[in-house]
Amino acid sequence: MKLVTRAQWGARAYRTPSGATPYGRARKGVKVHYLGSAYSDRTHDKCAAYVRSLQNSHMDGNGWSDIGYSFVVCTHGYSFEGRGLKRRNSANGNTSLNDQDYAVCALVGSSGLTQPTDPQLNGIRDTIEYCREKGPAGDWLGGHRDGYATTCPGGPLYAWVKKGAPRPNGSTTPEEEDPMAAITKTDIFNAVWKTDGIPAPSDADDVKTNVNWQALSVLRDIQARVRANTQTEAAQSAAIAKLAQLVGSDVDTAAVVAAVEKAIKDAVVKVDVDINGPAA
Repeated sequence: MKLVTRAQWGARAYRTPSGATPYGRARKGVKVHYLGSAYSDRTHDKCAAYVRSLQNSHMDGNGWSDIGYSFVVCTHGYSFEGRGLKRRNSANGNTSLNDQDYAVCALVGSSGLTQPTDPQLNGIRDTIEYCREKGPAGDWLGGHRDGYATTCPGGPLYAWVKKGAPRPNGSTTPEEEDPMAAITKTDIFNAVWKTDGIPAPSDADDVKTNVNWQALSVLRDIQARVRANTQTEAAQSAAIAKLAQLVGSDVDTAAVVAAVEKAIKDAVVKVDVDINGPAA
């Protein structure tokens, strides 16, 4: 749901005590409204200003304590918080009807723009589900005209409401979309391996283009390095032991050096065989 809070759209403070009246009972459901006057579509950056003008009309023209609706949904699919989930609306016709259902208004008119957009229908549907989940509201759904003598919410919108307010053209909510659909192997490499500091199994230039490598190659490389270090330490220990045996013996320096070099060479050959296998 693309919710725009009162603070975000620049709402005036509501008047008390009437504007702070809570619902007196559980909400039966949601009533859908339209403006009932001419409306022209606009770019989304102008929608907040229109909602502010609507609030001014309700407070200064009608004498109400706040904007009348619970939520207002623009043609771009954004839901502007009006009186919200907790404060009783003043749009459904009388106090009993206001207390019974939430009031969700679509920014479409009786002339000008009369047909809701697909993003708007999705936004209204999002708002209905939000009212049901967070309100909470029951499953009942209708138009302003249900229970009150009015043409609201107009023919096109009311026909959609009576169908159960389906998502247009089989579209899905953002939650149903695959969040991994746009993520590539390069994204995973950059986000995980580079962050963790694990070296790639090739030089830096290759890594930039070779994004098909797997973590297993890194682990094998680490295991080989550990074995090599372990066996090199063993060779060094063997060389030290050999030197110890020769201490005090009547041998020359060249013989000692030769013995150490042979011990290390034997160990290195063994390491190479263990890691790479015997030569073909």
